Amino acid sequence: MNPVIKGYLQLTRPANLPTAAADILAGIAISGFFLTTNLGETLDWSAFIEVVILVCSTVFLYAAGVVLNDVFDYRLDQKERPERPIPSGLVSLKSAAIFGGSLMALGFLAAFWIGLTTGVVALSLGLSILLYDALGKHHAFFGPLNMGLCRGLNLLLGISILGDLTHWEYAIIPIVYIAAITLISRGEVHGDNKKHILLAALLYAIVVTTMTIILLYSDQNILVSLPFVFLFAVLIFRPLLKAYKKNSPHNIKMAVKAGVISIIVLDAVFAVGFSYWWVGAITLLLLPISILLSKLFAVT
Repeated sequence: MNPVIKGYLQLTRPANLPTAAADILAGIAISGFFLTTNLGETLDWSAFIEVVILVCSTVFLYAAGVVLNDVFDYRLDQKERPERPIPSGLVSLKSAAIFGGSLMALGFLAAFWIGLTTGVVALSLGLSILLYDALGKHHAFFGPLNMGLCRGLNLLLGISILGDLTHWEYAIIPIVYIAAITLISRGEVHGDNKKHILLAALLYAIVVTTMTIILLYSDQNILVSLPFVFLFAVLIFRPLLKAYKKNSPHNIKMAVKAGVISIIVLDAVFAVGFSYWWVGAITLLLLPISILLSKLFAVT
């Protein structure tokens, strides 16, 4: 692969992009789009294209966010990560800024193609992304909140596909979940964060319990949904328990990694719970794709 092309790809963090796509599929399922368009019974091309366009929108926006993050971190990366595309000179700072801005513009255009409400949510997400890149990540409290807000807005972007924001409250769940992961990560360097792990475990339990109650209340595919919830719980709690028992930086990092990867599984729970089993299965298939890409490109 051409080194410059690879440099641009590295800037977009390809391994992370499937998690953004999973958020959208989950949000679309929550909106009832798959059920109201009968996409599971007949191949409605117009509905299928709308889904693809909205997935493209979130991929563009997420990619823009991580590219511009490297633009803002240019001077810091010169000292701490000189091998990255911008500080290494593989991609110029100006070119990276134009690239990131162009990706964000494409994300907005794709969202507005779906509708005004979706476009406005995309603009809100874009502003939240820029706020995090420029300021939010430097604050211990507002940083995690800002990051969680980006995930919540991304789920809301999928929910908005029908032109309204019904069930907007479900966007709170990713915010709580991201907060839990952030708490765990505070011991990645030195370890010794058992108190944070206990609080994170409580937040995890709140997320799992809330998801189960929502699925029971919705009464949609409950027998198919519960195994997804069980898988999600196992994936996040096993490494967390290990990190608590042996509170080492390595175990904490593994717990953080498990939490991040499991965002896709959380989205799959939403997807299967509010639509068809195959929507949940497709969402879950994004997990091995993300893992495969992580072997080819850096995640952070």
